[in-house]
Amino acid sequence: MSAHALYVTAAYGITAIVLAGLIGWILLDQRARKRELAELEAAGVRRRSDKGGSGTGKS
Repeated sequence: MSAHALYVTAAYGITAIVLAGLIGWILLDQRARKRELAELEAAGVRRRSDKGGSGTGKS
């Protein structure tokens, strides 16, 4: 294998590893945010976009 082919293969390999790591991080973070939202909603905290929730009464 030539030096150029080795360089290209290594670059693609490192890129694939980094992208897989970022995708994994995003999926884990999404799961954590969904869990936090569920805990907040269970505690009675509602989203501002929730029209039927217990808001401040302001329009």
